[in-house]
Amino acid sequence: MPLSSARSTPGGIYAPAFGTLRVYENATALAEAGAEYVCDLAGGRSGRTIIALSGGNTPKPLYERLGAEPIKTRMPWDRIDWVLGDERFVPPSDPASNFGMARAAFLGHVPVPPASVHPVDTDGVTLDEAAIRYEAMLKRLYGADTLEAGRPLLDLTLLGLGEDGHTASLLPGEPVLQERTRWVAPVPRGRVEERITLTYPALNASTVITFLVAGEGKRAILDKILSGDTDFPASHIRPQGEVIWFTDRAAAGRWA
Repeated sequence: MPLSSARSTPGGIYAPAFGTLRVYENATALAEAGAEYVCDLAGGRSGRTIIALSGGNTPKPLYERLGAEPIKTRMPWDRIDWVLGDERFVPPSDPASNFGMARAAFLGHVPVPPASVHPVDTDGVTLDEAAIRYEAMLKRLYGADTLEAGRPLLDLTLLGLGEDGHTASLLPGEPVLQERTRWVAPVPRGRVEERITLTYPALNASTVITFLVAGEGKRAILDKILSGDTDFPASHIRPQGEVIWFTDRAAAGRWA
């Protein structure tokens, strides 16, 4: 159980600016709770579930729990499509690859049909071509070329939070923040590696978005965003459904 769980309510002194806050004792407890949440959400659906994965260090322990017992046996692997919220434009074998990390942590150790795993194509294509191809794949999964209000693209989206307030590869000051048409966009600048990312329209077409935030290094930025500061990319995530903040005590600070 979380140490605290607060829903956003007008005027609440410790209510997040948006979403529901769940604070756990440490990163281990956060990973365990997050994995249980993913499993329960997927298992509670009768049809297919599309889950967008986050990269970075924070979600790795959660992924490892998805690939281990008892959750491994409980997951409806044959009914889940796995996509990426963003990716570095590197081969899957590169240590920087988000897909490579997810494959090593769980996708390579569970009975998931290969056709249900959707990495970004980075071989023999340009950055822009990779973004175009990934958007085309999402449109095939969605069954339409235009996002419709009330019809989410993603059932569950896992997101991280950078110390600069970025999420996915929606980086501060980059043109991708202004994209309102494309579902997937290239991010050629702002980091060492070129990247592609789902845009606000795609990410916000989610039934549930969970932010996974751990460590004291994230405390300052998390506090600003939960307090309503809109100067950061993560502040503008507003899905069709709900936002849940999974944090550990170190990141939550006074919110714990």
